[in-house]
Amino acid sequence: MENQSLNSELILASERGDLPTVELLLSKGASVEYKDADGRTALMAATQKNQIAIVKSLLEAGSDVNSRDITQLTPFICSGANGFHEILSMMLKYGADINSVNRFGGTALLPSSEKGYLKTVQICLEAGVPVNHANKLGWSALLEAVILGNGGRLYSDVIELLVDAGADENLADRDGKSSLQHAIELNHHKVVKILNKEYVEQNESIKKAKVLANENRYEEAISEINSALELDSKNLDLIYYKGHFLQELKRYEEALEQYNHALAVDPTDLDFYFYTANCLRLMNRPDEALGEYDKAVLLDPNETFYLYHKSNYLRELGRHKEAVHAMGNLLALQPKRYDFSFHKANSLRSLERHEEAVEAIENAIENDPTNSLYQMHKEQSLNLLSINEFRQLGGK
Repeated sequence: MENQSLNSELILASERGDLPTVELLLSKGASVEYKDADGRTALMAATQKNQIAIVKSLLEAGSDVNSRDITQLTPFICSGANGFHEILSMMLKYGADINSVNRFGGTALLPSSEKGYLKTVQICLEAGVPVNHANKLGWSALLEAVILGNGGRLYSDVIELLVDAGADENLADRDGKSSLQHAIELNHHKVVKILNKEYVEQNESIKKAKVLANENRYEEAISEINSALELDSKNLDLIYYKGHFLQELKRYEEALEQYNHALAVDPTDLDFYFYTANCLRLMNRPDEALGEYDKAVLLDPNETFYLYHKSNYLRELGRHKEAVHAMGNLLALQPKRYDFSFHKANSLRSLERHEEAVEAIENAIENDPTNSLYQMHKEQSLNLLSINEFRQLGGK
């Protein structure tokens, strides 16, 4: 009992970032292998909250980066899915399985590409995470970045990294469409050029700054951009890169100032609302971050990109009721999107609204009838529904 108490305390201390307590508990014999009711080790708890110092301590104590929780998520994949690239880099030195996948069949590269975590994508590719691996939805990292991106500055850089690493622009999804076909249909002209290997950056300052940033020389990259801004102070691309580099240096207030400056120059460039939201997320200001998505949705209610990423963030926050509402709005715009129905079903299941979860997953099945992933999730929801009904009838 005493050891179990120490183990439970270790998970809680790891989650809140209490390094002295973590080190004390480890010295007293707390186990790094112990899992809570959700299957989380202390390492997973620390990873989910981006507690870098705690992760380092737990790794040195022998924590397993490939240990799975009850959702089949590992700390390694979790760090990639959340864009916590410093933790991801550490885990690669402690035996991370670069070929491991989550319950949806995605490697660490897929969710980081989906969400536009540029540095995480770079680290995954440099580590050798397979670039053309497809998940159970039938999407590769490139397909995720094209379909779930907006073709803007950040996603163009993500896509350029993937293409340079050998991503296949002709690899088709389950509907038979390639990344190139999706980009053409979405009118993402810059992305089309990148996929056709026809894009060349015309701004020499941006070109130089990106090379410096890839080498983690962010201060020099900012100096390069600053010099260019002296001659072209309202260039939105230059302002974006300055903000992005400041964000990578964790100078979030300064980055936010740049993004807001860009919006003052051109309030119609909705791309910057995504950057302000991401920055506020990293500052642990979730309601303000969600508000930035809302601003973009209000300005273009028919654009699914901002609403989708808002729903993604709501799921990360565990605010599934709001996520369900957002997914419902997305499905009203695109009722045949099986991925929207799938995400809605997962949030409904988290809310124990299993009958509605079955209905949502049936919509996914209707639009992608041969996908075994949806059938499996429908069966799980039906089982949970049966268990609940049994309990309501007085069963134990």
